[in-house]
Amino acid sequence: MIEIEHLTKRYGALAAVDDVSLTVERGQIAALVGTSGSGKTTLLRMINRLVEPTSGRVRIDGTDTAALPPHLLRRRIGYAIQGHGLFPHRTVAQNIATVPRLLGWDRARIAARVDELLELFQLPPAEFRDRMPHQLSGGQQQRVGVARALAARPDLLLMDEPFGALDPVIRAQAQTDLRRIQRELGTTLVIVTHDMAEAITLGDRIAVMEQGRLLQYAPPREILTAPATPFVARLIGRDERPFHLLSLTCVADLIQPGEAEGPPLAPGASLRDALSLCLWTGRAALPVEGGGVVTLEALRRAAEGRSP
Repeated sequence: MIEIEHLTKRYGALAAVDDVSLTVERGQIAALVGTSGSGKTTLLRMINRLVEPTSGRVRIDGTDTAALPPHLLRRRIGYAIQGHGLFPHRTVAQNIATVPRLLGWDRARIAARVDELLELFQLPPAEFRDRMPHQLSGGQQQRVGVARALAARPDLLLMDEPFGALDPVIRAQAQTDLRRIQRELGTTLVIVTHDMAEAITLGDRIAVMEQGRLLQYAPPREILTAPATPFVARLIGRDERPFHLLSLTCVADLIQPGEAEGPPLAPGASLRDALSLCLWTGRAALPVEGGGVVTLEALRRAAEGRSP
């Protein structure tokens, strides 16, 4: 658990972060979202003391981070940044092994952990462990960067715009992979993004910041249906809100008895995907694998925030 209490960072008269308090429960993903200069990156970096707070405190599992030497604190916390930050002169395996080596792990344990993570990120070890970073695609480099951040099995992972440099297709896959891996490992994750769609896709809770202040901290559905301020509403986007709402729910939650023509949808597909297919094909209902249908009318009600 991360407890942030009245955290403030001032640079002269400017408050980059102004009296922010929030709690991230163990195993959750918290997304910090806001425009450039909102203070989200400064807040993230105060968690691992890359930036020292002016006042307030951070507790991780009850321990005040100010009581720990910064270098020891950071070895307990994974950190991944935009553009991966890999060491260009080290192989993939050597990059992933960085923190375990600092912690004194033996060679066999490090080698096993490197291969375990490469398998987890769907990068076959025999093919990738000895490659240099320049021999990887952008998406592969980013996956190795996240694997390195997870190498020492940290309970907490901080990510600062990790997918900002990726193209939309690779970015969407990277988000899906991250969510899957986070659920498998149970890692607590705090991610900074300027993209509300990414925050909604990944976050169990979203913290919306502006000019150093925390405007709202709530689950994605609450952010979408009850924005706390006009700024939060603008950040969501009026035209995008129905599609964001549909992306939060799976087809399995909207199945009704009935039959329909066409290839069946997977129950785990999002309602956003189902609506897109209905509109593209001109159909009023779609079949679902295992039986039943999802109807266009039910999708419209869900997009309005109403029950089916």
